[in-house]
Amino acid sequence: MRYTPKAELDSRVAKLQACLQQDGIDGAIIVQNADLFYFSGTIQRSHLFIPAEGKPVLMVKKNLERAKTESRLDNIVGVGSLREMGNILQSFGYGPFKTLGFELDVLPANNYLRYQKLFTPAKIVDVSMFIRMIRAVKSPYEMEILRDVAILHQETFYFVKDNLREGLNELELSAMIAAFSRQKGHSGFMRVRAFNEDLFYVHLLSGDNTDPTYLDGPVGGRGVGPAFAQGSCDKIIGKNEPVLFDFDFIYDGYMLDQSRVFCLGKLPDHLVQAHGVALEIQAELEGMARPGTICHELYDRAVAMAKESPFEKHFQGFPDHVPFVGHGIGIELDEFPVIGRGFTNSLEEGMVFALEPKFVFSDGAVGVEDTYVVTKDGLEKLTVFEDGIIYV
Repeated sequence: MRYTPKAELDSRVAKLQACLQQDGIDGAIIVQNADLFYFSGTIQRSHLFIPAEGKPVLMVKKNLERAKTESRLDNIVGVGSLREMGNILQSFGYGPFKTLGFELDVLPANNYLRYQKLFTPAKIVDVSMFIRMIRAVKSPYEMEILRDVAILHQETFYFVKDNLREGLNELELSAMIAAFSRQKGHSGFMRVRAFNEDLFYVHLLSGDNTDPTYLDGPVGGRGVGPAFAQGSCDKIIGKNEPVLFDFDFIYDGYMLDQSRVFCLGKLPDHLVQAHGVALEIQAELEGMARPGTICHELYDRAVAMAKESPFEKHFQGFPDHVPFVGHGIGIELDEFPVIGRGFTNSLEEGMVFALEPKFVFSDGAVGVEDTYVVTKDGLEKLTVFEDGIIYV
């Protein structure tokens, strides 16, 4: 178990403060758990005030003692109700405010209205883009955690290879994987920023379990019913069909993303060929990506290569498609950068993202996914496991 070092928190806070100063914002109040963890080191029920200048104040509703143990911030105080926050901040020399930033991409409307009333006449503005761009570039401390996660990822994929057998159903194998990874320290839940993107961390699909669904990803799955309509179901895993294992090991608050295709027996030729195209796309994008590369250029190249193959209409989903081939990852599954249509952001050294070129058919899904860090010389692959079709 790691506690985020004070120097790391100070560096993160300073980056946000530079953004606040640049836009003339008096301060930001952070409430969402992923961002709270990033800037304070705890997810105890809190409001973190980060001033444009000065030291942050973490105001904790529950649990104060645990927050003091977990966070290395200097100013950590208890708060009984939201109405007390103004007086607490004044006691530290902050306020009144002309402009306050909130994470408006994730803040519920009722909360927004309440904060607006509490901090009148301050104007509330969105600082979520500042936060997401800061979080997109990982520090050496974060990379140390992610490299530990990569080892646990590899162990889990070997576990699948060793335990896949005919006659298991998808839910049984998913449960075995979940138990194995929990014993290794997996947190057991996944953070996704996008609204209503409910996900289980073991995404395992076999054969014709490729039903399109609400999930903003290339492969859906039937799931266990309409209340959670994606992922594994009670389908029996058979011979000569793909078993797509898409997995996120989450450890010390951070995750990586990786997918592989397993098979008992031999896959049909069209699936083998499509998997080969996915590997070619992945290799091409690996070679293109470096600091300064525009995100949509990688996506455009992937689409062009898919069009040159016989499998264009199956690229990134079927019959529905998703307009991306990669996504940032770290504390949340859907961080920046997005390797997708229309995204004009450039890659920066230290960004971490997953590439996932996949082809989806009515009789199975194939493809690959790996997570990379952008270095000054290009990409370094963090998730290491054989990337061809894994025959068991």
